[in-house]
Amino acid sequence: MKFKSLVMAASMAAMAAAGAVQAEGVKVGMITTLSGGGAGLGIDVRDGFMLAVNQAGRSDLEVVIEDDQRKPDIAVQLADKMIQSEKVDVMTGIIWSNLAMAVVPAATAQGKIYLSPNAGPSPLAGKGCHQNYFNVAWQNDNLHEAAGAFANGDGLKNSFILAPNYPAGKDALTGYKRFYEGDLAGEVYTKLGQTDYAAEIAQIRASGADSVYFFLPGGMGISFLKQYADSGVDLPVVGPAFSFDQGILQAVGDAALGVKNTSQWNKDIDNAANAAFVASFQEAYGRLPSLYASQGFDTANLLISAMDKADIKDGDAFRAALKAAEFDSVRGDFKFGANNHPIQNIYVREVIKEGDVYTNKIIATGLSDHADAYAADCKM
Repeated sequence: MKFKSLVMAASMAAMAAAGAVQAEGVKVGMITTLSGGGAGLGIDVRDGFMLAVNQAGRSDLEVVIEDDQRKPDIAVQLADKMIQSEKVDVMTGIIWSNLAMAVVPAATAQGKIYLSPNAGPSPLAGKGCHQNYFNVAWQNDNLHEAAGAFANGDGLKNSFILAPNYPAGKDALTGYKRFYEGDLAGEVYTKLGQTDYAAEIAQIRASGADSVYFFLPGGMGISFLKQYADSGVDLPVVGPAFSFDQGILQAVGDAALGVKNTSQWNKDIDNAANAAFVASFQEAYGRLPSLYASQGFDTANLLISAMDKADIKDGDAFRAALKAAEFDSVRGDFKFGANNHPIQNIYVREVIKEGDVYTNKIIATGLSDHADAYAADCKM
């Protein structure tokens, strides 16, 4: 699947015809998941990114979009094509950390800037950091660290924890354990893409746990929550936003009500940029934005802010402009740490129902101005 967006192409052509001097533009290659399991995540990142591009009305920004089908080999092939044939300047879009690990190091080594709107695997935050790699979302552990801290404050002392067996799943449980002070009734890694959780729920039932913490994004989370609700196990559930985000909640329904989850963004963060984003996303796409949409939107606006300050061909100046992060983030204050990962608040949200729509509301700040644990290992 391939789309090309030439923003204000007619205006650009008119300027060229009039003999206007046109600065060389920026070409973005977006590789994201648009089909199969997890497609909703990639669609939201794409839609948020393109909303910002279209709102900016830039004649010097081209976006080429491809579907990685959540397959590392396809992602690598697409990245090679974008770098060698499409001659992109900037890459973005990857949702899954195993795909990011397959694509990002090679792209940055070839001089391409990579702006991650989602995946934040720990190796790329620490020893594998790179001056061309900027994560605009979070480092994988962050939301899980906030959940561990929340569990302590909520009196949870014996959690059963589970996540898929891939880089982000391992980072998730590492993050939870880093801040969680209680005991573990069990720790299980499931198959990526798994849909039947009967065995895991049986383990939870027999474990003596007082709570369940899980990271199962996309369709995995929908399957688990529905089966968990039907099982009769009534232990409190805590998770990151990925398991309770806007697209998932409508499919899960009442089973998610009251669940606490952690996120660096929500639609009720009180700032003008966020209010405008939520309203314009609903108008453009007919649905509430998700966490992933907010990250795509911020990623595009970060890129545009750098384009206003520097030429993409001047690598040092463009990287400095990205690092400055002088744009109106939907999260409010936004800044990069030394390893080009965000330092930001992580909130605790509760699943509620507004009319017929399941959504989240912020009930507390879990961690303030939080940086990741790997920055000290980054030697940029």
